[in-house]
Amino acid sequence: MPSCVIDTSAVFADLNEEAGAGEARRWMRDAAISAINLQEVASKAIDKGVPIEVVPSLIEALRLDTRPLDRDLALAAGMMRASTARLGLSHGDRACLALAKRLGLPAVTADRAWAEVAQEIGVDVVLIR
Repeated sequence: MPSCVIDTSAVFADLNEEAGAGEARRWMRDAAISAINLQEVASKAIDKGVPIEVVPSLIEALRLDTRPLDRDLALAAGMMRASTARLGLSHGDRACLALAKRLGLPAVTADRAWAEVAQEIGVDVVLIR
């Protein structure tokens, strides 16, 4: 069982050696990730100039437990819209939070706005910075 659900922002904090990289790396050792967030990691890697043919090996090296977005998880994430719209949380943000809630695990992120809705949506949020 993973120890957390990791957000794209935390993955990139590690990959880019940003503030909070050490904390993100610690959590990533045993993390689950939503398939939507994995898509974001791949997309952002390409945006940053990582060659397309290298992206699969980059993703593999992260060793994240990728979880699919099924019907129930998609609905749970969509229903979080009412609580998160004012903060501008994205589809990926809500997918991460919904997966964390389903698994009963903390959601690890660099996005401080998540802490504002954590209690309301019933998810423990760990900020890496």
